[in-house]
Amino acid sequence: MSENAKTPADFWFDPLCPWAWMTSRWMLEVEKVRPVEVTWHVMSLAVLNEGRDDLPEQYREAMKTAWGPVRVVIAAQQLHGEEITGALYTALGTRIHNEGRGITDEVIAEALAEVGLPAELLSYATTDTYDKELRASHQSGISLVGEDVGTPVIAVPGADGEKVAFFGPVVTPAPKGEDAARLWDGTLLVAATPGFFELKRTRTQGPVFD
Repeated sequence: MSENAKTPADFWFDPLCPWAWMTSRWMLEVEKVRPVEVTWHVMSLAVLNEGRDDLPEQYREAMKTAWGPVRVVIAAQQLHGEEITGALYTALGTRIHNEGRGITDEVIAEALAEVGLPAELLSYATTDTYDKELRASHQSGISLVGEDVGTPVIAVPGADGEKVAFFGPVVTPAPKGEDAARLWDGTLLVAATPGFFELKRTRTQGPVFD
């Protein structure tokens, strides 16, 4: 990689997850303050939690609605190119999370319109047409970190060229400017340390959308 080349960062998300949304907004800040270029991929909490009978009822119901937006995003990728992914995620996430509107057909339709995608893509929310591709995208991310994490997953090239991947960071509100840069530098430092697995503390507040 040349001195002026940007570091590629792969980011796997499920539009449903507010914490992944927080992290994604931080990554947009990181792109401004570090030579980093994000490529967006979908993963699925519904796929991740398939077959689990220990889920709380409320979360189990949420998994039913989780299929819709992620299926629409993967359909958009397949039919209109992967470069639309980030913009569509932003359009969806702003409505789902910042505006607090949740997942509805209206929200998905508005997001599609905002980024210039055809309204017909909404029909893929309730079909399994691209579930094979969705599962493959999900597996490409989760295989890097293991099954006992969620979304987001981030992967960057390590010193030896192999991918260094991690879940998170889970943070709110999304750091900006130099705060975003410091968190990025520190996250890469610990993630690249051989044998490092976990750093965690109890969450004391919910996502702060700004």
